[in-house]
Amino acid sequence: MARHRLEYLEALGVVAYEPRLAARAGKEGGCPAATDPTLMDWDGLAATVQGCRCCELCAGRTQTVFGVGDRHARLMVIGEAPGAEEDRQGEPFVGRAGRLLNAMLRAAGLSREQVYIANILKCRPPQNRDPKPVEVAQCLPYLLRQVELVAPALVLCVGRIAAQSLLATDSTLGRMRGRLHQLQSGVPVLVTYHPAYLLRAPGEKRKAWEDLKRVMEVLGDGHSA
Repeated sequence: MARHRLEYLEALGVVAYEPRLAARAGKEGGCPAATDPTLMDWDGLAATVQGCRCCELCAGRTQTVFGVGDRHARLMVIGEAPGAEEDRQGEPFVGRAGRLLNAMLRAAGLSREQVYIANILKCRPPQNRDPKPVEVAQCLPYLLRQVELVAPALVLCVGRIAAQSLLATDSTLGRMRGRLHQLQSGVPVLVTYHPAYLLRAPGEKRKAWEDLKRVMEVLGDGHSA
């Protein structure tokens, strides 16, 4: 990204990121170069994800969890990885966390069907452990291609790990919240709490509501960073 553009974005209060992990994909874990998703359409990408065996997670999955929702959505929601119920159903954000996410979206004036929802990882990590860097490196190009195909006006990252993985940073969630970040592609990104965390810490829902108001503000004024 050109230096003058970075300076301009900084002046606007926008933090721009380049997905460093994506550059390593295909070089770790033995994933063949033939799986490069950058030119794939939706059908090709979905088929590639379904058959992906680029890391050890393929051995324990019931099925891959590709993504769901409006493929022309203005808002894209990105989480960390599938859980047990997602692995069974093949759909991200189901169960209690999914119901809370649906309620959060409704509070922002959106239905689940109006957004596109995906995860950093397409397979469930054992015992819902944190993703390994090599797993993120292999899966992130699939997600970035989904972002390109959806071309949302805004990405909402839910949870620290999803945000750190997508933005290639080790910043805390507290430092990432409340700031408008930007992917190298130009898509703006906001960060909030994961619904599963809010179920454990309901006292943080007030902060999550502040984040949702920011989502509404960005979508409402057509801001594209």
